[in-house]
Amino acid sequence: MVLGALDPLEGSIVILLASALVASGEMVAGSRYRGALYGSFLLITAGVVALWVMSAIGGIGGDTGRSVWWALVLIPYPVGWLLGLVFGARKLRAGFS
Repeated sequence: MVLGALDPLEGSIVILLASALVASGEMVAGSRYRGALYGSFLLITAGVVALWVMSAIGGIGGDTGRSVWWALVLIPYPVGWLLGLVFGARKLRAGFS
């Protein structure tokens, strides 16, 4: 998930796949962080879809006719990414049991 952050648009696929891997690992292992990591996956998915749709329609700001405020639609992506990193690190720190 950290490597995907180097380029937020093209790296979003890497982040999405890494988040799916973490969420599926939690499905198998099950821990107290399961809900947070599932939520992280859902937020990342919503944010990545919004990012790719915004990119496909030409972006925001400038002469596109869309206000910069449309960037608020992208908020789930970084929030989910941070949640995934924090709770993924907590899971690793707590051990694999």
